Amino acid sequence: MKKVIVLSLVLALICSAVFAGPGGGQQGGQRHAIVFKSTGNPYGERQMAGFKTGIEEQGFEAILRAPDLPTAEAQIQMIEQLVAQRVTSICIVGNDFDALQPVLTRAKNQGIKVYSLDSAVNPASRLTHVNQADSEKIGQTLVEAAYDLAGGSGEIAILSATSQASNQNLWIDYMKKELAKPQYSRLNLVKIAYGDDLRDKSVSETEALLLSYPNLKVIIAPTTVGIAAAGKVLTDKQLVGRVKLTGLGLPSEMAEYIDNGACPYMYLWNPIDVGYLGAYVGGALSANKITGASGESFSAGRLGQYSIVAAPDGGTEVLLGPPFKFDKGNINDWKAVY
Repeated sequence: MKKVIVLSLVLALICSAVFAGPGGGQQGGQRHAIVFKSTGNPYGERQMAGFKTGIEEQGFEAILRAPDLPTAEAQIQMIEQLVAQRVTSICIVGNDFDALQPVLTRAKNQGIKVYSLDSAVNPASRLTHVNQADSEKIGQTLVEAAYDLAGGSGEIAILSATSQASNQNLWIDYMKKELAKPQYSRLNLVKIAYGDDLRDKSVSETEALLLSYPNLKVIIAPTTVGIAAAGKVLTDKQLVGRVKLTGLGLPSEMAEYIDNGACPYMYLWNPIDVGYLGAYVGGALSANKITGASGESFSAGRLGQYSIVAAPDGGTEVLLGPPFKFDKGNINDWKAVY
């Protein structure tokens, strides 16, 4: 009789483990992971902090991961570890649009909710994507800024992150399309440089741009690491006013360069809110409140109600909102926030 009881208990435990699925089955036991591009990135640290807040607000556990180098290979290793841990969801800030597809597909096939944030992965790799703002609008806004700062004509350059970063590449594609319009015919894009979102390399790439193009008027840096590095180079080399800088930057890192005129103005969104929104997308996916299809809607905590829309890459996305302009008139109000 005792053997029968023990066997029944063992079978019950096995069944509960089998049917619990990723995350342990209990709502409070869910574990939601985010994998950022690399460590040591202040933008990423704030984004992951927002994700952690949003996940914990929902009563779940947040797992924050980032490799030492911004490569797909490093992210693949981390994703494999998370799959082995049977997490509930994986939010990936992709270092490569296509290279992550096999490992993310394996994760999806094991019942893990996979979606991207900030830097998208292939639509076949994800259920949906959390985007900071409309990618076309970002590209248009940055070209308009370069046109304004260059006085309507002259040489401009782009200082990007990695050559594989899907968000950077999409913004650059839209910048090129905008530059092809007749009103920008007197702007000459001379170079797209890649600082790999590493401070020292971004400094070196900025210095190389200045050396190779002595008549350069504007640098567009759509990366928070790159724009801060370029701001320092322009300041240290006493080129403030001669070469102007704009792009996407953190107010806390760029206040000095906005105040001294190296960067007259720039744009960004709140990375804390991007991560926070991503956390609620993960919660809604895991609760089957959404599937990632266009037209679905969900509640994102303090941010309110959001809808899923079609994305330019053929998948779907959730848009946080339009980019915000930072200049001398408001930078001191924001530099202590993020």
